[in-house]
Amino acid sequence: MTAHFESVDDVRDRLAEAGYLASDAIATTVFLADALGKPLLVEGPAGVGKTELAKAVTSALTGATGENADLVRLQCYEGIDEARALYEWNHAKQLLRITANTALAQTSSSGVATSTSTTNSAADAQPDATPGATPGASGVASTNASSPAGSPSSGAAHDWDELATDIFTDDFLLTRPLLRAIRNTQPTVLLIDELDKADVEVEGLLLEVLSDFQVTVPELGTISGTQRPFVVLTSNAARDLSEALRRRCLFLHIDYPTPALEQRIVELKVPGLDAVLVESVVRLVHRLRQMPLRKAPSVAETVDWARTLIALGADGTGDLDAAVLRANLGVLLKHQDDIERASTLLKLDA
Repeated sequence: MTAHFESVDDVRDRLAEAGYLASDAIATTVFLADALGKPLLVEGPAGVGKTELAKAVTSALTGATGENADLVRLQCYEGIDEARALYEWNHAKQLLRITANTALAQTSSSGVATSTSTTNSAADAQPDATPGATPGASGVASTNASSPAGSPSSGAAHDWDELATDIFTDDFLLTRPLLRAIRNTQPTVLLIDELDKADVEVEGLLLEVLSDFQVTVPELGTISGTQRPFVVLTSNAARDLSEALRRRCLFLHIDYPTPALEQRIVELKVPGLDAVLVESVVRLVHRLRQMPLRKAPSVAETVDWARTLIALGADGTGDLDAAVLRANLGVLLKHQDDIERASTLLKLDA
């Protein structure tokens, strides 16, 4: 197991180069996950940068190793199963192989039967040297009579066993994200996104991967990787994850950033916006988050709103016009009752 980062500061700097401003807690936990070779379980509200963290770590690994790191993403959803997460067999390709082998066997059998028939005909055409012998009752014909043309050969069972083994090889294996991440030879970040949306049974599939970084395929055996991927699991806490899975991970909770950090994020993502207006944007977003809304605005929506203001020709005076704000609240809030409640509390309808 090889660590890729030299220190917590190294992590923070490399994440910043990737456009991700990490808090001390985030930088420290990422460093420890890399140093200890442990998966990182990240929980928090939607839109606070959990998925973006995995993308930024991928860029950071590229800078730290000098190799192009690969981001392998498993997007979880209700009903996802082993065939979509781990691997499955290419049944269509297996069927084609069986069909081709059957056709080849039939062709070979037909050729043998034709050859035997020709030999028997030649034997019948010659006079029998034995007095009183029945024409055509030669040794060849007698042998053929005990094994009629077209009957299964004695090696048929052996051929089927060989074919059954042949179609369960790596050539017929369809690798899915978990197996692909393990088999990668380059630096890899495995993102298991929104695990809380998947059924609880999926967590059982992950235990072997997260504990030993290997996958067992019954027909092939155990497949182990040459190097461990950096694993990031994200959850919006829609349901509780199992204790067995949590034990195998380092835990990180990402909440909405402080106003100062969010202002830096907006300035980084939207460099054309005046600093005074950025401060006003962040201040208003934090007011919205303190309201009893169905869905508070995320960091991503704060950035989107800043870009919206530029598109609307914001002058950078720091004053947010009430009419303009009322017209584009849908950039920040995605439920009509939230928009109406915010408009009332912010007195935008006055």
